[in-house]
Amino acid sequence: MKLLKFALGLLVMILLGFGALLIVARFSDGPLAIIAGGPLVRGELVRDEAIDWTFVHDTPTVEFQLLNPPRSRTTWILEHEGRIFIPSGYMDSIWGRLWKQWPVEAERDGRAILRVADRRYPRRLTRVKEGPLVPVLVAELNRKYAAGMGVEDVEQQALWFFELMPDGDGVEQDGAG
Repeated sequence: MKLLKFALGLLVMILLGFGALLIVARFSDGPLAIIAGGPLVRGELVRDEAIDWTFVHDTPTVEFQLLNPPRSRTTWILEHEGRIFIPSGYMDSIWGRLWKQWPVEAERDGRAILRVADRRYPRRLTRVKEGPLVPVLVAELNRKYAAGMGVEDVEQQALWFFELMPDGDGVEQDGAG
């Protein structure tokens, strides 16, 4: 009986600690590893629309934040011919839809801030669903992350890609937006 009480107490403490971590993360400047964080506020805001993104070709992860809702997360990034893309897998599973709400939110309002090396870039996420770019992006995803994905994953909506386009005036404040 004592062991059961101890185990239940320990479980409650772990759950409370995890809940507190989630709350703290929402008020932090950026994500905490895989836990979504608050708005990205640190770093120079770069409004240049003509950026050659080849510098992120081998960068493993970046941070980005949707403006609506203003939550940030850590994600993979792909670069192809100076353009950048964010992949999102598991989109055809219940777990993926619960865990990754941002892709659906990005389709509704793609305004975002990308943070790379303490520089913030206003962007607009635009979903890539089909076309000649899809096999290229799948190949780059597999090269960079050994993802084991195929074009059929995009066709079956299990894998989504978003291009991060220049946003112009979509970010209205110097900060999270």
